[in-house]
Amino acid sequence: MTISDALEQSRPGIVTDVKAAFQKRQLNQRAEQTYLHWISRFVLFHEFKDPDNLVPEDQRLFLDYLGKKIQVSRAKLNQASLALTFFYEDVLGIPSAQDTVAA
Repeated sequence: MTISDALEQSRPGIVTDVKAAFQKRQLNQRAEQTYLHWISRFVLFHEFKDPDNLVPEDQRLFLDYLGKKIQVSRAKLNQASLALTFFYEDVLGIPSAQDTVAA
């Protein structure tokens, strides 16, 4: 299963929406790959739930998991947080969780 397949399982058509938001924001290819990676991991973490049904607390849970359980670097945690902010605000049109990066 590819990253795009995993994301598409959560909500059909979501990959097209994400790619359209990338083009609108004029992100470079590396940023697109990074954001798609973190968005897909977020969806996988929450067992393919439709992102519209995930609340800001779900973003915090994922970021806490990355920071405390997986112990990713601060830079990667910031990448994940930015990717989720992009996903919620630019793709879904939903305000993202505020102050989601774990200390």
